[in-house]
Amino acid sequence: MVASVVVVLFAVNVLLGSYTVTIPDFFRILGGADIPGASFIVLENKLPRAVIGLLIGVAFGIAGTVFQTMLRNPLASPDIIGISYGASAAAVTAIVLFGAAGAAVSVSALLGALLVAAAIYLVSRRGGVAGYRLILVGIGFAAVLHALVSFLITRTDLRTASEAVLWLGGSLNSSTWDRATVLAAALVVLLPAAAVLSRSLKGLELGDDAAAGLGVRVEASRLGLMAVAVALAAVATAAAGPVASVAFLSGPIARRLLANRPSPAMAALVGAVIVLGADFIAANLIPGTSLPVGVLTGALGAPFLLWLLATANRSGQGG
Repeated sequence: MVASVVVVLFAVNVLLGSYTVTIPDFFRILGGADIPGASFIVLENKLPRAVIGLLIGVAFGIAGTVFQTMLRNPLASPDIIGISYGASAAAVTAIVLFGAAGAAVSVSALLGALLVAAAIYLVSRRGGVAGYRLILVGIGFAAVLHALVSFLITRTDLRTASEAVLWLGGSLNSSTWDRATVLAAALVVLLPAAAVLSRSLKGLELGDDAAAGLGVRVEASRLGLMAVAVALAAVATAAAGPVASVAFLSGPIARRLLANRPSPAMAALVGAVIVLGADFIAANLIPGTSLPVGVLTGALGAPFLLWLLATANRSGQGG
């Protein structure tokens, strides 16, 4: 069912919107026919944009649900615990201090996310990585990095600040086949690794002692899962910027669809639905203006976070 929604939304993004393409024309273009105007728009704009939207939805969805299940906390997504902020701080530093653009910004974001994730892991590792300690350390890193990003933007000229803010919004407007190819190549490696490592998620969800009793190598499994989840979030952020709340929303929604069972595969599909649906609305909501998809996904995440906190407090889990 959810997979069918993904297919429909992918087709809607490619065929409809500000420029409509008929289904027969779409297949003629894929077959090599040159239809003036339509061929360029489909092959160089709509199709790479939809492919990147699909792939980053999958990557953010899996990354979010791996963190949330492993740490047994719905707040433990890359958005909340500082990993996305690591990518943002590195990218903004590259833009503001070194005048970076294009692929250099993506590479900086990738390295920044990996570096901050390693720092969070090492700082929270004393006596074994506990879920709440890692989340609190991550939130601390996020606060510091958010302040760094704000400082850098206030210290640069208006044009450079605009470029940085545009990247921070999380947008598919600059999607290209080069970015799609790099992202797809990364996922070819990371998705099988996530599938293999996620077998230990059910054990980790029961707690460290129970997982160890079931034969799970707790620290090794947790480190492997963290590495794959961070890499998934990092390559997705490098491709389109920090698209807010996709990782945060996908896991809990997937759980609701599967009667509270964790499933990285379902979270991946939900992530793709969120990104493709939000991007179509963002691109066509205001005629002549294509909003960053992160604006819409961020708007979805805020009320969900409030609902989550209110629910936790009512059930006595909010501290």
